[in-house]
Amino acid sequence: MRHAPDPLPGGSTRRWARPEAFLCLVIGLVYLNQVLFTVYMLRVHGGDASFIAKYLPEGYFALEDGAAMRGLAEHFPMPELLAPSLLRVQAFLELPFALLAYMTVLRWLDRGLYRRLARSWPVWAASLSYTFVFCLVEWDLRNPYTMDDIVIRACSAVVTPLLLRWLAGQEEAAPEERSFAQMLLFAASAWALGQIVLAVYDTALLYNLGHLGGRLPGMAVAVCVLAGARWASSRLRPGEVGDALASVINGLRWGLLLFFVPALAVRYGVNFGTPLLAGAAGLLVCAVAAVYALRSTLTGAGATRIALWAVQAAVALLAGAAAGYAAVRLVADTYYEAGLLRGAVSCFAVVVTVCALTDRVLTDRFFRRRCDTSGTTCAE
Repeated sequence: MRHAPDPLPGGSTRRWARPEAFLCLVIGLVYLNQVLFTVYMLRVHGGDASFIAKYLPEGYFALEDGAAMRGLAEHFPMPELLAPSLLRVQAFLELPFALLAYMTVLRWLDRGLYRRLARSWPVWAASLSYTFVFCLVEWDLRNPYTMDDIVIRACSAVVTPLLLRWLAGQEEAAPEERSFAQMLLFAASAWALGQIVLAVYDTALLYNLGHLGGRLPGMAVAVCVLAGARWASSRLRPGEVGDALASVINGLRWGLLLFFVPALAVRYGVNFGTPLLAGAAGLLVCAVAAVYALRSTLTGAGATRIALWAVQAAVALLAGAAAGYAAVRLVADTYYEAGLLRGAVSCFAVVVTVCALTDRVLTDRFFRRRCDTSGTTCAE
């Protein structure tokens, strides 16, 4: 991938110029828009959303109409000017919300890869892909604001990649290794961020501000887990890992890279009539990522080590699959993504743990190979 030249290592970085900081800003703007939208609905439409709800599936427009909100609405001047808060503002914010969340996870895993990806052509391809999917959904759910929304989304498709490229340009060119403990904290961080994203989706992107009270305890837990995991991870020293764990880390790196452009198409394919195609696309990405990961991780390993790696992988995958299945079955979820997230994170954490433990046993007894996870490269 071509990208702009890297700045000199050790160059200054604006600590606030990170995707997670701007993701928080976007989430704040989404909720501000929800408050203004609710004011508009209460004052101009008397709290009746049927005029727009008839164009959309069930599950939208659970308005917040408590005393505080009604008091704000009663004293808000010229509420009719808030009409763009219905669909139009959200049409601009959805793309940065999705791409900033993805880039945040990628940066947690590999700052160097995040920086290269955000400053090269795939960020434009992802913007086009996501916008195309959003516009297809808009057209499928046609309403009086559809054409406005499509134009706004096209504008967002230009602005968002420019923002991501600028943010990545503030990042120091510093590849990072990852230790076992850091990967467990990465899993906790990904789960917490996923919980927050799903809560924002339900309470704000579906205009269900009335659900926020019920979601707040879970969101508070997720925020605490996220803050604690990121704080702890920043204070751990990166280290070398064994072959099996290195292959998992490298596979995740390749998976996030390959899944970046088609991610939203796969996600909406499940809901809009092509679940088999979406599933096949997801499996194909996983298979290609695994091939690249194994090629880079096991190059130079002897036949005995490769055979033992295969045993490690089989044990780790079986244990991870059992943990993931149990996590999915543990709770009945309103949105299938919540169960999928919980299952994937549980599976990943168990796979990482089994690989790290078996790497330690095998390395101490038979091998002296260690893998640094910034490449990933392995040596005797």
